[in-house]
Amino acid sequence: NYANIKVKSIKPHILLVVMNRPHVSNAFNTKMAKEISNFFQNINSQNKNCRSIIITGAGEKAFSAGADLKERKNMGTKSWQKQHLEFETMIGSILNCELPVIGAINGAAIGGGCELVSALDFAFASKKAIFAQTETKLGIIPGIGGTQNLSRAVGERRAKELIFSARYFNAVEAYNWGLVNEIFPPEKLLSKTVEIVEKIVKNAPYAVKQAKKAIHEGLQMTLQRGMEFEIECYNKTITTKDRREGILAFN
Repeated sequence: NYANIKVKSIKPHILLVVMNRPHVSNAFNTKMAKEISNFFQNINSQNKNCRSIIITGAGEKAFSAGADLKERKNMGTKSWQKQHLEFETMIGSILNCELPVIGAINGAAIGGGCELVSALDFAFASKKAIFAQTETKLGIIPGIGGTQNLSRAVGERRAKELIFSARYFNAVEAYNWGLVNEIFPPEKLLSKTVEIVEKIVKNAPYAVKQAKKAIHEGLQMTLQRGMEFEIECYNKTITTKDRREGILAFN
């Protein structure tokens, strides 16, 4: 039972996570960060039936405006750093999730909200979605993976432009630069996202997990080591029942 996020099963093997603070543009406070961390850290043990997760924001205005700056207004340095650890844990729990985590970016994704987008496996956006890394306007820098994940998504030079300038960019730009995979009308965003995720959950779940692991971890290695790691992940699928059934079904 969560106060700031909603979790529900929307299709077989698919869970929807909704950041549910629409009155503050789904900005995450300490409690929301803890709830998101709790969900992603425990999903593998608590829901064996889940094969993929979709994350979105409540309402049509915002995916997430990032950290709740009102909560941070009177924080001293130590309190700020202590709270930020909760945000670091939150983003780490998403990055380390074995299951595919797909974004349905329904509105503004600003600051930490934009960092959250770039931490997902991939994402789809509403035509109304806007994005920005606004931290340098506040005298800080992206601190939950933005300098790393955004750079990997859109390239080093584009990420530098966006982070240095703190400028806003729209869904078409996000698509052209590789931050989102596709753009849909607002009213079709979730249904289209579900349609694509259904294709994922129909495939062998252990193979999908190993493919995610091979891609994510392999990209942090040299090409040669990445190829070797791919074979390590590949070999783990050979002994599975899914592999035997898949080959028989094909034949």
